Amino acid sequence: MILPDRAIPALLRATMANASFVTEAGARRRLRERTLRPASYGPPRRLRADVIISAARDDAGWPIYTVAPRNAPAQGTVIYVHGGGWVNEISLQHWQLSAQIAAEAKTTVQVIIYPLVPFGTAQQVVDNVAATALISTRTYGPTVLAGDSAGGQIVLSTVLQLRDCHGLTLPRTIAISPAVDLSLKNPAIATVQPTDPWLGTNGSRVFINLWKDSLDVSNPIVSPINGTMEGLGPITLFSGTRDILNPDDRLYAEKAVKAGVDVEFIQHDGQFHVYPLLPTTVGQEARKKIVGRVREAIALEALLGSA
Repeated sequence: MILPDRAIPALLRATMANASFVTEAGARRRLRERTLRPASYGPPRRLRADVIISAARDDAGWPIYTVAPRNAPAQGTVIYVHGGGWVNEISLQHWQLSAQIAAEAKTTVQVIIYPLVPFGTAQQVVDNVAATALISTRTYGPTVLAGDSAGGQIVLSTVLQLRDCHGLTLPRTIAISPAVDLSLKNPAIATVQPTDPWLGTNGSRVFINLWKDSLDVSNPIVSPINGTMEGLGPITLFSGTRDILNPDDRLYAEKAVKAGVDVEFIQHDGQFHVYPLLPTTVGQEARKKIVGRVREAIALEALLGSA
């Protein structure tokens, strides 16, 4: 079902989507609830008939799901890292996008279920996502990292670590409304805040303080905008202007371009946080673009590897 854009704010209000992010009290309530009663992370029983899903545990003991095309050979891998403010589990929309990528790009999608706050930390998760990407590249060939929101932060921090510690450059990274500067000190955020029906700074800082653990918030493992960009692989970054993360996403794209990175910055006026995941016409178009970029990146890398 496709909804008109104007319906999204009402839907977010009805589901109280911003309750965890706009106040410290709301964030602490969410944190307590998720700590006491962890949400389910398994895939829905009915997803798509043209994909097959399997489950395993990685070397760290984390659940990792593999979504693959059912009736076609898969080429390469996408590692998808879901968003949720570092506190919320993977949602139906993440599973739907992962299945669409697998089916339509004819690739394998690995969905990592990482530990959330107060148990998971930035360093721990980035280290393990990097390890997963290394194994995937060596075992399955071309590997793309993709993530949204908090997951976007994780993948953009991970590509820095892959370059710096392992000399690995990925064929493409896809970041959907990523959190790139967790200080949330950009003065432009205050201008955007009244238009954002989803996120807020006060509650977000509660989760960020736990997520960064002993690291300074300026550390690139926490805030990837502070890393050096030279030598990174191509990046596709989606951002809507009704998102408090948008001002820093713009700065990230500008910094990366100046460093010589191939950046495709797709900013959509009037759109919301993680709009490519939403059931709108604009979201549908964005998902098609994601599938296309994945297909192109994996095919090109495979071609170069065989040359």
